[in-house]
Amino acid sequence: MHVPDGFIDAPASAAAGAIAAGAIAVSLRGARRELDERTAPLAGLVAAFIFAVQMLNFPVAAGTSGHLLGGALAAILVGPCTGVLCVSVVLLMQGVLFADGGLTALGVNVTDMAITTTVVAYAVFRGLLKILPRRRSSVTAASFAAALVSVPAAAVVFTLIYAVGGTADVPLGKVATAMIGVHVLIGVGEAVITALTVGAVIAVRPDLVYGARGLRQRLKLRVNGELVDAPAASPAAAAPVAAAPAAARASRRRLWITGLVASLVLAGFVSFYASASPDGLEKVARDQGIDKRERPHASSDSPLAGYGVKDVSDARLSGGLAGVIGVGATVVVGSSVFWAVRRRRTAAAEPSSQAA
Repeated sequence: MHVPDGFIDAPASAAAGAIAAGAIAVSLRGARRELDERTAPLAGLVAAFIFAVQMLNFPVAAGTSGHLLGGALAAILVGPCTGVLCVSVVLLMQGVLFADGGLTALGVNVTDMAITTTVVAYAVFRGLLKILPRRRSSVTAASFAAALVSVPAAAVVFTLIYAVGGTADVPLGKVATAMIGVHVLIGVGEAVITALTVGAVIAVRPDLVYGARGLRQRLKLRVNGELVDAPAASPAAAAPVAAAPAAARASRRRLWITGLVASLVLAGFVSFYASASPDGLEKVARDQGIDKRERPHASSDSPLAGYGVKDVSDARLSGGLAGVIGVGATVVVGSSVFWAVRRRRTAAAEPSSQAA
């Protein structure tokens, strides 16, 4: 759903840019509360993983494909404010390095793909957790529903932006029907990917899933063939668990390495087998004529434009190298941003602790 240059006029693009800048400023402040020693390293990895999976377009209808937007996944794993930053970093890398999504439309894309998907998904997710049973399977189910809703919500927001500043004379009803219709189907794929990923992380390290914090199940014991609640653990019994930070750090490190390797494999190898059909927005733009005033991308001469390495003739090698470079650049930039945010939180906390 990357909006190119020329789809939206300058005033609407500027307004969307102002909204995006304000939301990012708010998210930077909110991320200080969300990021801790557990989630800060994971946030950069989440951004890189979203970048990698966005390269895996999957077919959704005749001649149309879709890909992960990632707002729901990021919000549930690392928090809504940090999630906005994760997807924004991905969009920035894609626009600057790979000429994917217009630079003048960056504010539109951040508003649509980062802010809308994250806010809508996390609101749906938290609402469902309030009524579902308090167990891990509920987190996975709520993740599925939240991701499913977030994609057509982004299609609705694009339609509204187009209604305000669209450069082509296409009836709004046709745009809305086409955009929402195809993105409902794409939302199913988004929901599956999000639920599988959240389920995989929560199975090995539930404490690293931001959306599952505070979710505790009473331990069950089987007595005479029946399951009964186990007695609450005493503080003394819980002390050894709390006294093993080294083991926790090692576990986080293994998860981080596993996630990075998976991202590199997805972007560097699996992406070659992704669908070559246009994604939902591209298909609607061609069919409805929204792309009449599309302009060439400012970074179209980038060495990585089009997710390929310039002067590398082998398509498989070119695309794979571009994917690996993209994952590496995203994890470095993302980790740097979140490290800086985390450092500011620590610096702000020091005067308070000294005063206390």
